[in-house]
Amino acid sequence: MTMNGEDINLHQSFEAPGKGDSIVNDSRPCKTSLVDTNSCKEHNDALKPAVVNAQGEINPFQPRPPSLPRLSKSNKSGSVEKTVRSRRLRNSQESLSDQAETGSSTDSLKEDQTVSLEGGFALSGSTNLRSQDSNVRPLSAVAIGSPVLRDRGSNNWMMSTKVHLSPVQPVGPLPALEKTFVSATLRPVNRIDKDCLDYAVLHRENLGERLHRNLSDSRLLENMGSDSASVNSLRSNYSVLSPIRPQDVRNRSFLEGSVLGSGALLGAEELDRYFPDRRVGFYIATWNMQGEKGLPANLDDLLLPTDSEFAQDFYVIGVQEGCPDRKEWEIRLQETLGPYYVMLYAASHGVLYLTVFARRDLIWFCSEVEHATVTTRIISQIKTKGAVGITFTFFGTSFLFITSHFTSGDAKVYERILDYNKIVEALALPKGLPDTNPYRSTSSDVTTRFDQVFWFGDFNFRLSKDRVEVENVMNRTVGDDMSPLVEHDQLSKEMKEGSIFKGFQEAPIRFFPTYKFDIGCDIYDTTSKQRTPSYTDRILFRSRQADDIKVIKYTSCSSIKTSDHRPVIGVFLVKLRPGRDNIPLGAGQFDRGLYLEGIRRRITRELKRREAMKSQSSSTICTIS
Repeated sequence: MTMNGEDINLHQSFEAPGKGDSIVNDSRPCKTSLVDTNSCKEHNDALKPAVVNAQGEINPFQPRPPSLPRLSKSNKSGSVEKTVRSRRLRNSQESLSDQAETGSSTDSLKEDQTVSLEGGFALSGSTNLRSQDSNVRPLSAVAIGSPVLRDRGSNNWMMSTKVHLSPVQPVGPLPALEKTFVSATLRPVNRIDKDCLDYAVLHRENLGERLHRNLSDSRLLENMGSDSASVNSLRSNYSVLSPIRPQDVRNRSFLEGSVLGSGALLGAEELDRYFPDRRVGFYIATWNMQGEKGLPANLDDLLLPTDSEFAQDFYVIGVQEGCPDRKEWEIRLQETLGPYYVMLYAASHGVLYLTVFARRDLIWFCSEVEHATVTTRIISQIKTKGAVGITFTFFGTSFLFITSHFTSGDAKVYERILDYNKIVEALALPKGLPDTNPYRSTSSDVTTRFDQVFWFGDFNFRLSKDRVEVENVMNRTVGDDMSPLVEHDQLSKEMKEGSIFKGFQEAPIRFFPTYKFDIGCDIYDTTSKQRTPSYTDRILFRSRQADDIKVIKYTSCSSIKTSDHRPVIGVFLVKLRPGRDNIPLGAGQFDRGLYLEGIRRRITRELKRREAMKSQSSSTICTIS
């Protein structure tokens, strides 16, 4: 054996036999990969009997096990110490720390060199030693100067003169690595935070497999170890876009869809990458502004309530009797939602405004947007009552949003039903977008031509009780149980009878009536008319498939008091389905000018706030005694 320039020959010799003994003195060298360690003369004497075969004949060619070194005496204490004599091995690059890392080096040491004795004892290199004690580290991993030598079992083949130390184990869980990469999968909802904590929140959830699956080519990680640092580094350096194969380019037609029926731009593979649970969040708000010129100083309570942990993917805001300056209203919405969102589309019908905001990174999966309007007034030039609708397709799911303002008056229930019937018949949508399920559509009802429909606004339905009785019921109400009031609601009664909003649902009402208040306070109408408090502002929904829409929140915004109506908001999770290539995409278009103006105002407002805080902290208050 050669190591570090030295030649080492392992020769074994045995003492002369006694009289009458029969023995073959074999002085041939016996090579072995084992490390010879502590032993004594008694052990060498045990190896002296003659080696004979099964027929009782002496075998001169039978090799013998090596003799073990003699004991040495200590100069300090005089006691006998058991020392270790180690022979150097061929490979000097073998690992000293991890058993799993010695696989490549131990392969060269697997040549079994077995020594058979009369008593049936067999020695087969490292393999046989490992079978005797499963806890023993492979001998190829043991080298001179190793700080830890383990006990070699009851045979005492190797014993160390040093204290045996066990590996140090961590006393607690290791801290989680912070994920700083931005190419993670999109969540259906995102944290409301200016520092992009919507991506950092992923480490709180068990999304390891989901992140692995949403890489551009997850096969890159199949042959990698469990080193989380390298995996995170890989995720941050590679795009989330899926690779395109030449055969896909040959087989696909982007006008009529995939020839093979798979691999659509808005298909299942793309949908699962961005929405693994196939649910998208919608925030719906409706508000009768009473035509006030002055807007609230802050719209955060309307769009970003503090009791919500996450912001939603889409914001749809419907306004009745909107402010005179519609453009200013849209800029204020953009300023409030900030750079995460862009205005996908906006439409109006007189003082009816309908605006849709979407997350910036989701506009690529939206189709072209269409809108239509209907007036319910006899004179069509007066556009205070009616409806405006907006529709688009997101992946393979079609959406319709309608905001409307019905006829007012406590007793005009029939007129309001007529308004509804006219809208569902006259609202001309869709125009160019394909119907995702034409077999379930009817020409007489626009709401049947879309997968998911949200209809909200000031429907003007009242409570069929006088004011005194309604106030008494409100005073007796405990908690958020409003059923004693809702049972007198005109709209709920008509929906049960099937005369209006066929197929629509409404979440349970757990808030006080939103109409009619005195401006700037929480007191209901104190004018001479003494109007009865009522649930005039509502959000209804319907879907082609049952349980496609899940209600997360349905409440009113009591902090905005610039109108005689309180805004009503609803949060919904909506089921998505894959699309086909026949859906005309909107190419990521949005109102860029509105976006820039909203962001500019947002920055200006923040700078003014900081300047005010700075001046306040630097001011000095003088007192005169």
